[in-house]
Amino acid sequence: MEGLEPIAHVARNADGTWRAPHKLDEHLTKVAERAAEFARRFGSEDWARLAGLWHDLGKYRPGFQAYIRAQSGFERENAHIEGVGNRVEHSAAGAVHAIKTLGEAHGRLLAYLIAGHHTGLPDWNDGPSSLYQRLENAQKEGHLNEVLSAVPPQAILETDAVKPASRPKGKAEDLHLWLRILFSCLVDADFLDTEAYLEPDMAARRGAHPTIDELLARFTDYMERLRARAPVTAVNALRARVLAQCIGRGGQDRGNGLFSLTVPTGGGKTLASLAFALHHARAHGKRRVIYVIPYLSIIEQTANVFRKVFGEDVVIEHHSHLDPDQENIASRLAAENWEAPLIVTTNVQFFESLYAARTSRCRKLHNIVDSVVILDEAQLLPPEWIDPCLAAIRTLSTYYGVTFVLCTATQPAFRPREVNGRAFAGLSDVRELMQGGPHVHFPEELYEALERVQVQWPDTMAPQDWDTVAQRMAAYPQALAIVNRKNHARALAEKLPGALYLSTNLCGAHRAERIEEIRLRLAANRERMQAGLPVCPLHVVSTQLIEAGVDVDFPVVFRSLAGLDAIAQAAGRCNREGRLERGEVHVFVPPEPSPPGLLLKAEQSTRELLANHSELPLSPEMFDRYSCLLLAKVNTWDKGNVRSLLTPGNRVELNFRKAAETFRLIDNEGLPVIVRWGDSPDLIDRLDAGKPDRWLLRKLQRYTVNVHTDCLRRLIDRGDVREALPGLYIQVNDEIYDEKYGFLGCANDAAASAAQDLVI
Repeated sequence: MEGLEPIAHVARNADGTWRAPHKLDEHLTKVAERAAEFARRFGSEDWARLAGLWHDLGKYRPGFQAYIRAQSGFERENAHIEGVGNRVEHSAAGAVHAIKTLGEAHGRLLAYLIAGHHTGLPDWNDGPSSLYQRLENAQKEGHLNEVLSAVPPQAILETDAVKPASRPKGKAEDLHLWLRILFSCLVDADFLDTEAYLEPDMAARRGAHPTIDELLARFTDYMERLRARAPVTAVNALRARVLAQCIGRGGQDRGNGLFSLTVPTGGGKTLASLAFALHHARAHGKRRVIYVIPYLSIIEQTANVFRKVFGEDVVIEHHSHLDPDQENIASRLAAENWEAPLIVTTNVQFFESLYAARTSRCRKLHNIVDSVVILDEAQLLPPEWIDPCLAAIRTLSTYYGVTFVLCTATQPAFRPREVNGRAFAGLSDVRELMQGGPHVHFPEELYEALERVQVQWPDTMAPQDWDTVAQRMAAYPQALAIVNRKNHARALAEKLPGALYLSTNLCGAHRAERIEEIRLRLAANRERMQAGLPVCPLHVVSTQLIEAGVDVDFPVVFRSLAGLDAIAQAAGRCNREGRLERGEVHVFVPPEPSPPGLLLKAEQSTRELLANHSELPLSPEMFDRYSCLLLAKVNTWDKGNVRSLLTPGNRVELNFRKAAETFRLIDNEGLPVIVRWGDSPDLIDRLDAGKPDRWLLRKLQRYTVNVHTDCLRRLIDRGDVREALPGLYIQVNDEIYDEKYGFLGCANDAAASAAQDLVI
């Protein structure tokens, strides 16, 4: 617009008056400076600076300036185009300029970032939204010529700029992750500068987080208080040794790299791994600790433990079932870009973000640089996706200053090797934290010292019916049974009057309440035993959601035959605190085998080991052998050929969107249904009464159950479920959600019953 200063954004003050426009050249310059600051941590600030300078170059187009003035109502009389209604493309011009200025090879790298900074990283050439088509259209329509006609400052165009001096990090196979992290620098810088103009009060609330040194001081104080009141037991003495070992190694070992923490269940891994991370971060200048957990059923438990250590204002949870009542503005802002010293998140959120294309998911990636990442229960990384997961770990640890800790009682065999003639890249140079220190020398020593259970393996592989299993359980006043399928859990629970049932058929809020009930009843029974009174019967039947880290302590556990790692995790719910000389773990063969897929292959691997070991030990050596057997049974370690979609070739032809759509750690064919339980009816009424806001939708997530798509269609046809908003379904019929068994709508749906109890 001739005679008018180009603007990037415009907004009104609270009183309705217009504030001074956000000048376009200032916006580009500030985004460039901030993006370069982010990228300096991995030596790519020259690339980030150019991406920032050119990302909104298309806003110099006269059509865009007319659009922003007309649509906002700001200077409408100067827009000359009354009622402009169509958005004006502003991302492609900068992408074209990058290629013309830097050449095809270097320019195309920046073109992916610039063209995708609003809509997400594009594929190279697949439809109208691809980078190729957008570049073609922009050149045909003369977008860059329109920009140049507006005479942007030479400092923005930098037509005489030399190519960036730094090189992309890593090898060709690592290029996609370098581009994503660079993209993260750009989009976060863009969001933050835009927010500083549009919402200055919100921007001022960012960054008020304690330092790593402050976190370490709080942690040390908490652990001293915990030690002072802990009873003197053999288990607590070993936990103290594990903790001391992790503290010592945290200050000694070199910075970046890969570590394993192999400690039996109940050995204090959660706090010990955090101790290592904090000491390591302080010693090596790491900026944050990211704690990654596989199950939602334990992420809230872990976050609550950390809140006891650090206080309510420190721990940032980032997962799909976050309770908005536990959020504040600072935590919500930090979850957008992980700008906080302690993040608790899920495998799905962490790894899928590393292969994402959307701006919202990629925005946080640059804040993974120079961090310590603890992968809790590392054995639960899906074998069919293990190749892209481990590739990301290798790249981040080698080129981006990230220290990983693989934390588990059942360490998987991730070392490089041949598996049935296939080359498994794995992870090299993984250092075990329980070796090479003054307190604990070998994981095997810990397993012997923490052997708190006697595992009774089945005498025969003949299946037992549920009546028999129920009778065996009923012989004990307190017992937990863990099975592989939801319908198995219900079948067994129905044979045990008064049994408590757990599965993902219960919504998240319902599960949390039931787990708390179990803990309280166990604690009450311990008090009765100390008083010489008989215990009240307590029988619990659960799917595998309870066995990975849920802090319960039963004297007796029954486990349906499964993978050896699952059996070890189940054993971790038995005599966890070492109050008994030996707890009892009974492994039984259920009436039906595990459903086809990974669960069945895991069960078959255990059967092979049992064929050669009548008394199968739960030891590191055996977990390694089991892990090798399981990897050999998996047909592919990259289920969607994601890494091939991201192989650049000679012309840097990457498929970011296809890869993001393909890479799903959990096969999830279902859709969420909001059930009527607890407080949800009132929340549903609020949803029906008006436009849903972010708080309400987040609150309702705790009342959802995933329902198989075929079953959902039948429920909708019967009127049992309705669609309130596109993709948002609500239970109508009160009879399809039960206080004991949760969601009943798919009770006879074989596909849904066979689904694994993994949760996002």
